[in-house]
Amino acid sequence: MKIKTGSRLLFTGDSITDVGRVRPIGEAPYGLGEGYPKLVSGMLTAFLPELKIHVLNTGISGNTIRDLRARWQTDVLDQNPDWVSMMIGVNDVWRHFDRPFEPNIWVSKEEYIKTYRELIEMTKDKVKGMVLIAPYYIDKNETDPMTAMVRDFASVVKELAKEYQVIFCDVQKEFDEAQKNLHHMGISVDRVHPNGGNSPGHFILAKSFLKSVECWPIE
Repeated sequence: MKIKTGSRLLFTGDSITDVGRVRPIGEAPYGLGEGYPKLVSGMLTAFLPELKIHVLNTGISGNTIRDLRARWQTDVLDQNPDWVSMMIGVNDVWRHFDRPFEPNIWVSKEEYIKTYRELIEMTKDKVKGMVLIAPYYIDKNETDPMTAMVRDFASVVKELAKEYQVIFCDVQKEFDEAQKNLHHMGISVDRVHPNGGNSPGHFILAKSFLKSVECWPIE
């Protein structure tokens, strides 16, 4: 059990984390939005209530790591979290493909590494723990250019987690496992955002996170 009693656990990132959370800061029990932060909070409260972990959410739809860097002080550090979980990168890749004539908004791999490193260094010594959730793309075709680029960015996150000795959460592995029995359309129509309703996507994300911090309550 890595996260200790009474901890403040903050999730941040893009739309996959946002999912309609309350502004300016989404907090449990009612402000976390409808995504994996809400599920994580609910499961911790239901199965490990003695930990009294308070969950916050500052994800913003459309963000790249460049955007996240601009608001890191107010939306992360100023919230005094004990644990910070960040998932960022899919928009950094996506803009290369859905906005091909606007290179000014692209984030290169070099910028991604540099900025990610800055965020870790700004935060690591101020918190009890960090979780780096890798960007993912739900597609079996690894030769697809976007699939390959997302996986390349994910490998960067894995290496940074190893370098800085923080927790790496490999959600791509979980989605790849799910696709052995589920078509991606049953998880995410656009291969990124989990479908609404009873889609397993956010449950998969919550499970992957909780397992990475050794708080998965189901044996």
